[in-house]
Amino acid sequence: MLMSTDQLPRPSSPRGSGGAPRPTRRLVIVVRADPVICGHSGEARNLAEVALTRGFDDVRIVTWPIETLQAAGLPLKPLDTILPYSEGITVERPVGVGDYKVPDGRYTSGLTGRLVELFADGTPTVAMSLYLLPHAMVVQDALTTVRRSGIAHDVTTIAEAVGSDITNAVRSCVDQRNFGAAMQLFSTYLANDHCVAVSAFTRDLIVASAEEVDASCGTSFAGACRERVRISYPAIDSSAYTDLDPVDVYEALRRRGLERDGYALFLSRITPAKGVDDLIIGYRASAARDTVKLVIAGTGPALPEMRVLAGDDDRIVFLDDVDDSEKPLLMAGCATYVLPSKPRPEFVETFGIALVEKMLTGGGPVLTTETGGIGEAVGDTALTIRAGDPRSIALALDHAVLDLDPASRCSLAERARAHALQFDRVNVFDRLLAPLSNRLPETARAS
Repeated sequence: MLMSTDQLPRPSSPRGSGGAPRPTRRLVIVVRADPVICGHSGEARNLAEVALTRGFDDVRIVTWPIETLQAAGLPLKPLDTILPYSEGITVERPVGVGDYKVPDGRYTSGLTGRLVELFADGTPTVAMSLYLLPHAMVVQDALTTVRRSGIAHDVTTIAEAVGSDITNAVRSCVDQRNFGAAMQLFSTYLANDHCVAVSAFTRDLIVASAEEVDASCGTSFAGACRERVRISYPAIDSSAYTDLDPVDVYEALRRRGLERDGYALFLSRITPAKGVDDLIIGYRASAARDTVKLVIAGTGPALPEMRVLAGDDDRIVFLDDVDDSEKPLLMAGCATYVLPSKPRPEFVETFGIALVEKMLTGGGPVLTTETGGIGEAVGDTALTIRAGDPRSIALALDHAVLDLDPASRCSLAERARAHALQFDRVNVFDRLLAPLSNRLPETARAS
């Protein structure tokens, strides 16, 4: 469940709250968690759930207060649709430190302070940060504080660099010649015991950016990144997308006024880099528009603009309230799923979690581009469209909807699911923590 800060246990003595024994092994994940609409929010949940089956008896997601996420303008799920976490997973949202006179650092100080408390209580801990800015920074600040305090501690850190860490944060530093900030990011990343990236594309981007910083500043980040950064694909709960009940799919579509195989689906954040504008234009230019509707599901900063572009076309349906339980049902029922992502200065698709989720559900084929790390997500199981090319989208829609026979659609779906299963959260968790095997509970080592 989501917990307010004043409900959170604060273990600071040999026994926890209510006289319960202190945990023997802890996993802490620092991330922008629910209700943020982001694949890495779901990844944190999935890693936390698997940890409970791998010998960790205290699993915590340390994240931001709801009001802070709302004020940031991030796309958020309705609060009443957030699925509960399993018993044993605690979501902490530390309050800010200080008042309005600390305009930007209040909540990072709150995160750091709570992590100091967790790291200093003596429990062997694995601390993982998703996003370098600022999550890896608060982990390192907390660890530095504990080390300088002289308190005994047992903490192993993992930092996962996601797409926007590099395409947004590091690249903007390099492009603006703000090398001091770039040096800080790389130093923070490499200060962790284990450094991972969400795809080979992301890893290559990290090394290339580090080379630019090295060339300008005389640093040696690129060699360290090349040697130390390994790939850890996002963890996905495959059970939420496979073996769906056809009756549940039918009822979900009926509530939305949809029919199975009667719509092309986009379901993701609605931002300029996702190519929704190209999709709307391409859909209108296709012959498939006379056969299927276009459903655009999601929220994001580009949503108002996309509504204007769609105008009063009643064949184009916007859904801004799809929750986690409805998402796989909509994916399973579509004639085709389209993610026409394109590279933008502020964002490049470095994997494509939604694509894998769709591939797990079966059903109609995936249409997507070869932008960034998408190829790693889909392999050779998707129909490829050119990024930023509405005409290519129109042709692909016509092929997927009008040309493919049932046998071809079934073959594509089977191959897609087989490829996607490698990203199941259990497989990803075990690979991620394998290098830590000598520091893990017996349950995790035995797996």
